[in-house]
Amino acid sequence: MSREMRPASIAVPAPETPYWLNLPYWLVGVVLIAALFGAFQIYYWVGRRLGEKLYESRVGRKVGRARIEAVERVVEKWGALAVYGCFWVPGLRHTLPWVAGALRVSYPWYVVASALGCLTWAPLWWFGGAAAVWGWLRLASRSPVAAAVVAVLAVAAVAGFVTWRRRKRRAAAGDEEALTA
Repeated sequence: MSREMRPASIAVPAPETPYWLNLPYWLVGVVLIAALFGAFQIYYWVGRRLGEKLYESRVGRKVGRARIEAVERVVEKWGALAVYGCFWVPGLRHTLPWVAGALRVSYPWYVVASALGCLTWAPLWWFGGAAAVWGWLRLASRSPVAAAVVAVLAVAAVAGFVTWRRRKRRAAAGDEEALTA
């Protein structure tokens, strides 16, 4: 069979073969989902314990009062549904659970929303991330130069995105200062 006619191969390991720490691939995924769910429960209870102190905490100062208040508005509007949605929004993923705890979102609903979020979001990253890593490793074994180019392009894309976000944030802060002056 010629090189062009070769069927596409999957870049994810077989589910039953040893993958990481000699655990099968499916079990690694279950452990990762459980760990994410556990982290979300810890975030909630730390936020609940901190309450208003969240603003003065190191995390609160780093995130910023305005951003926490924006997250509070999302939680107040959407409740536990915001917890499910935060899995799909990178800026909210690790901020919203703290705020949900501080705002005392109903814990049973929080558990349901965070469980659904973990069960739907984590497998996409688990399979997609593994496919990307294994695909890149396969590319590197066939063409180290192409793999290096892909890595440089990925780093450049992330750096460009971060720079774009920072400029956008600075411009918004400048507009806000101009309005208050």
